[in-house]
Amino acid sequence: MISDFRGRTAVVTGAASGIGRALAAQCGMEGMHVVAADVEDGPLTETVELIGGDAIAVSCDVSASESVDALADAAFDAFGEVHLLCNNAGVFQAGSVWDATVTEWEWALGVNVWGIIHGIRAFVPRMLAQGSEGHVVNTSSLAAFMSGSMTAPYNVSKGRCFRPHRGVGRGPESSRLVDRRVRPRSGLSEDSYRRVTP
Repeated sequence: MISDFRGRTAVVTGAASGIGRALAAQCGMEGMHVVAADVEDGPLTETVELIGGDAIAVSCDVSASESVDALADAAFDAFGEVHLLCNNAGVFQAGSVWDATVTEWEWALGVNVWGIIHGIRAFVPRMLAQGSEGHVVNTSSLAAFMSGSMTAPYNVSKGRCFRPHRGVGRGPESSRLVDRRVRPRSGLSEDSYRRVTP
């Protein structure tokens, strides 16, 4: 477990707004190097400007493995090590199981589930190799425990967020890593950012 965040490196996906921006800002306030990632380049640049210091912005589509691999390369090239990985990027897709299109299902699962898998695969081996403590945080939702008939893609995808982390920090080779799941309450977005900004 990390006891001192100063001088350590955090990578936060979905950092252009909401919870991701709040996480990235808090990491900066803790004295961490911050690698902020998102597909929304304009708002992402604003996040990095608000954090200041040596924070960097990396354009990244977490649903694409090659994009997440490039994010990992950028983070390790810039700061040498990564100690905190926040797989936070997420999207909302409404619709029933039968009304939502295949494209809509693929979008929700691509970002909300595959984004976490790609993050773990791209970062965890390198985090283990560096030999220091680390954290992997996956953002889910209370929707994972709900069964709203008109939000099926979102609910299903957020329910799957609980599974990929299970193998992180469980075996002897990964005992230095701590895995966490975050289940934000409804409405926790920009207000959370305002509470942590100086």
